[in-house]
Amino acid sequence: MADVLDTSEFRKGLKIEVEGLPFEIIEFQHVKPGKGGAFVRTKIKNLLTGNVLDRTFRSGDKVGRPDVDEREMQYLYAEGDTYCFMDNKSYEQVLVTVEALGESRNFLKANINASILFYKGRAIGVSLPNAVDLAVMKCDPGVRGDTVSGATKPATMETGYVVQVPLFVNEGDVLRIDTRTGDYLTRVG
Repeated sequence: MADVLDTSEFRKGLKIEVEGLPFEIIEFQHVKPGKGGAFVRTKIKNLLTGNVLDRTFRSGDKVGRPDVDEREMQYLYAEGDTYCFMDNKSYEQVLVTVEALGESRNFLKANINASILFYKGRAIGVSLPNAVDLAVMKCDPGVRGDTVSGATKPATMETGYVVQVPLFVNEGDVLRIDTRTGDYLTRVG
């Protein structure tokens, strides 16, 4: 623990180290009860496992600053269960595992930029842009007269991801997909 943080520095999104593990603060609340000392109630997410914990710190407690580094990288290609990314500044190539990618792998296409989080030199998480444009590879045609409001059909995107889309979408269309929820947003071409 080379660098320490005080509970007064807590804010949403801050990365801290608790008991030797990296966490990110999701929520925090400073509480000053009428009797006794002040404390900070937090929800923290383990960056390695994704588990969310409720943790209370006394006012003035010190926590470590984890050895995390976030770098902007470009996706190149997939090789089995690993995905190759290239650092935009140093051109160094890094292999990222399926576990570190999580659901993000459904939206990866060549040359897309992503923010990769490293902990002690190992890739542990990937953040994509909020929306990506993907081409429809397979989609059943909409049936004429099938005009129920809000009717949808499945469409397979170029990455293999299947998303529910409106009936007017056809093969070859380019759709904008929300990477946070996996939902169809709009047709772009």
